[in-house]
Amino acid sequence: MSSKPQSYYVPAQSTWPIVAAIALFLIALGAGLTVQTMAEGGSASLFSKIILGFGFLFLLYVLARWFSNVITESMTGLYSAQISRSFRQGMSWFIFSEIMFFGAFFGALFYARLISVPWLAGASNNAMTHEVLWPAFEAIWPLTTTPDGTTTMAMGWAGIPLKNTLILLLSSVTLHMAHVSLERNKRMALIVWLEITIVLAFFFLYFQAAEYIHAYEELGLTLDAGIYGNTFFLLTGFHGLHVCLGTIFLIILLARVAKDHFTPKDHFAFQAGSWYWHFVDVVWLCLFIFVYVL
Repeated sequence: MSSKPQSYYVPAQSTWPIVAAIALFLIALGAGLTVQTMAEGGSASLFSKIILGFGFLFLLYVLARWFSNVITESMTGLYSAQISRSFRQGMSWFIFSEIMFFGAFFGALFYARLISVPWLAGASNNAMTHEVLWPAFEAIWPLTTTPDGTTTMAMGWAGIPLKNTLILLLSSVTLHMAHVSLERNKRMALIVWLEITIVLAFFFLYFQAAEYIHAYEELGLTLDAGIYGNTFFLLTGFHGLHVCLGTIFLIILLARVAKDHFTPKDHFAFQAGSWYWHFVDVVWLCLFIFVYVL
């Protein structure tokens, strides 16, 4: 490994950002077509499945090549202390942007529960609008009855949601133990704790898929099941996507650990993955409380 440069390293121009944007567009297009077809009572078309599947595979390819470039730059000694500080600042701002992302969705949930539902029920001297728009409406949450009279069932907090909460809390503990093992240069313990974390992540994703199947087939809870169904799938769905990305991140870290890329004093990539995973866990705790319990 060559000595680290004293000046600020500026990488060559890269096409990966625009290529990643194309992959994300394909995912959004495929997901939109799939959801639209399912909301109309049909099954996803072959075209939408191909677009969605190709988008995910394309994104994985882009991330693999992009991460490979960054890892190569790091391992060849091109990064200085200033670059390390830039990475930390960039990851901090990225997590802050994710907080704002989920904050907007939680804001929509709180607005619906605390303002829209009471207003529709005639609160704040709004009895006339209540009688005109929905005379039989009652201000209760979860709102499982739509204006056309369709009734669904709410997802309870016990069962799969509680199980997934315990799984994610345990995964935070195991990842912290992996981080401690890395700082103490205990390689075998690091690998074992990190592998346990990845297994727990896959369990979470499996149980969330089972929860969605239960919601659709047994509760009648779908995307078109009014504001409750919309907010439920919006919040849990985006969180599940973040868990999926975090799991990929952890798998990449495990591969790098196997190649001995990290040292007790130089392992920011591992720290970044740890920050992201703990953030995902905190978001789920908020989801569990405000979507499932309250």
